[in-house]
Amino acid sequence: MIKCHLKYENLEAELTELEDVLKNSLQNEVLTIKQLNKGSEKYNYVNENVRNIEDAEYVIFSTYMNENYHESEQFLFLDKKGKIVATISGREMDLYDMIKDCENLVETKF
Repeated sequence: MIKCHLKYENLEAELTELEDVLKNSLQNEVLTIKQLNKGSEKYNYVNENVRNIEDAEYVIFSTYMNENYHESEQFLFLDKKGKIVATISGREMDLYDMIKDCENLVETKF
């Protein structure tokens, strides 16, 4: 039996309510997950002026989205258990200056 590479060792343990299709897409590096930097000015602006994302801890987005199609992209905001709490389009915002690497997810070592 061939074992597939998994990007994160503890994804299922950390994000217990994450939908299977999102788990699979993250593990196969089709989608990317980042943690929100709640201390950033950009996060505070988005939370107050674009959409309330106070319960969000993470954001999932496309790994391979061409910047020409940024406006069509959808950002999925997740709570600490992986439940989707908001979806915001690239038309409404970008993620620059409000995300960081996930501190609790352990990447699998080859």
